[in-house]
Amino acid sequence: MVTTSLSLPEIARETRQASRQLAILTNEERNEALEAIAEALTANADQILEANIADVQTAKAMQLSPALCARLELSPSKLKAAIAGVRDVSKLADPLATMQINRELDQGLILRRITCPLGVLGVIFEARPDALIQITSLAIKSGNGVILKGGKEAIRSCQALVTIIHQALSQTKVNPAAVRLLTTREEIQELLKLDQYIDLIIPRGSNEFVRYIQNNTRIPVLGHADGICHLYIDKEADLSKAIRITVDGKTQYPAACNTIETLLVHQDIARQFLPAVAQALEEKKVKLLGDEATRQMINVPSATEQDWQTEYSDLILSIKIVDSLESAIEHINYYGSRHTEGIVSENFNTAKTFSDRVDAAGVFHNCSTRFADGFRYGFGAEVGISTQKMPPRGPVGLEGLVTYKYQLAGDGHIVADYSGENAQSFTHKDL
Repeated sequence: MVTTSLSLPEIARETRQASRQLAILTNEERNEALEAIAEALTANADQILEANIADVQTAKAMQLSPALCARLELSPSKLKAAIAGVRDVSKLADPLATMQINRELDQGLILRRITCPLGVLGVIFEARPDALIQITSLAIKSGNGVILKGGKEAIRSCQALVTIIHQALSQTKVNPAAVRLLTTREEIQELLKLDQYIDLIIPRGSNEFVRYIQNNTRIPVLGHADGICHLYIDKEADLSKAIRITVDGKTQYPAACNTIETLLVHQDIARQFLPAVAQALEEKKVKLLGDEATRQMINVPSATEQDWQTEYSDLILSIKIVDSLESAIEHINYYGSRHTEGIVSENFNTAKTFSDRVDAAGVFHNCSTRFADGFRYGFGAEVGISTQKMPPRGPVGLEGLVTYKYQLAGDGHIVADYSGENAQSFTHKDL
């Protein structure tokens, strides 16, 4: 952790206390803190980039995967976008103190349901230092404290960022203790046991990493373990659209969790479509694998059963020919990870059937799966993507970081008056 004499439970307790102070600040005060962070990050950009360059050089020297190195790199444009994201979050509507229910139970007995912060978030992520900026801004805007644990490969970047964030917060009404950074793997184990201080764990990283977190804590976990996304090219697809969407979905950022890993192609257009899309993908250095039917049409290595279950996070794409829409849906619902799935088709009814029957947090028609992102959805930023059925689902922004409480105000009302033979009736009238 950042140098301190405190134990992790003591740090978590301090963050809990700071989060309670943060929860009662006004929206304006929280926004002032976000602007202070944005200004400090801009003023210290060179220091941040220098720390990140050192991290990337170390990662490459350790021969870490190209996908991880891509996520780790914080280019000037990435940093600029992350800072813009902080300001975008500050412009969002206040997620706190929103009245969801205002109901008269009886004369003078009023029930209100009001949004409030979750409390303290424990966010564990691999590689991406820009995620730290996104998460911190969302936590402050939503009134939550946050304890961050970045991957060891990003340690210099994360330490530089949190030091600058603390300096910025010290000039605002937000206690810097609301944002803490852990730096050792051993601290993860201890963090996962602190259910008395941590309200939600958000893991971001590899499949194995997320599953490990899910299996080793009693704290609720928000996240997804796999990003196995598919694109189905229907027999009534516009093939020029299909090629553009396929290339973008695979190559725009191969390490992203919303990148397609399997391309499903209807047999009626496969002979025309596959050579064209293969050429476009190979120009982008994508390695293609195919089932036997695909290999009859284009010269590619064989895809195995394991390939349909693999999130490559790299320039690799498996291709399968299907004989019907039903076969495509069946394949996706069996092998998919409930993240994001897409269809290219000019037939509205076909697309609607696909959208209704595919089980995923996001189902897209005639557009790239890469749009599955909190910023692109207008959430300002996201803390992660959830593939679970219970809400929040999909990209999780501010709304996923608040809960609610019921506030009931009366004037000496007691339940005994509403029980028994002469029970008083409730009015149950929305105000």
